[in-house]
Amino acid sequence: MDHELKNRILSSIVLIPFSLFFIIKGSYFFNLFIFICLIISFYEWYLMSKNNFYNIPGHLFLFISFSTLYILRNNPDFGLTSIMIILIICVSTDIGGYIFGKIFKGPKIIKISPNKTYSGMFGSFLMSIIFISIFLSYNNTYIIASAEIISLLDFIFVIFISLISQIGDIFVSFFKRKSKIKNTGKLIPGHGGLLDRIDGMIFAFPATYIILNIIN
Repeated sequence: MDHELKNRILSSIVLIPFSLFFIIKGSYFFNLFIFICLIISFYEWYLMSKNNFYNIPGHLFLFISFSTLYILRNNPDFGLTSIMIILIICVSTDIGGYIFGKIFKGPKIIKISPNKTYSGMFGSFLMSIIFISIFLSYNNTYIIASAEIISLLDFIFVIFISLISQIGDIFVSFFKRKSKIKNTGKLIPGHGGLLDRIDGMIFAFPATYIILNIIN
């Protein structure tokens, strides 16, 4: 096991339970948690984009993204479920992309993010579907519908959010390359900065918010 992968695993063992505590508790615990994450994200983006035209737009996008996260979690009807679904999709997207990309390698998707391969993209979709299927089967809940076509709608939703998460990853990678840096920070061993860890999520939260508002 290489050093980077070992650090990733150890960091995840610590971060996942820590984050889930605040997400599940909700209320002011969650609000304080995402406020701190927002401040850290602001700081990392500032260091990466200062003196560039995309500095202010980036901060504005982060504020909007975290605002949709706040609104989704504090929804009394589907708050926790919606956040858990988004997190599972984004995390499994990262895991699937990393594992399949390492094992199967193959053609690159785009030069902006040289580690992204078509095999990794397939792995991201596959792992997202598997993990969400397990989550929904144990929670007896739906994502966006409750009719006979639920399976198809859920499948489309999962694929779409996984795709958005991957686009977010590539988008942040683009600005990291423009800034000539590998990671947005050193906060999380094996992962880099906070933005390196949540790059897909900050795009998935607004996308989910828009979808749920369209269908409801």
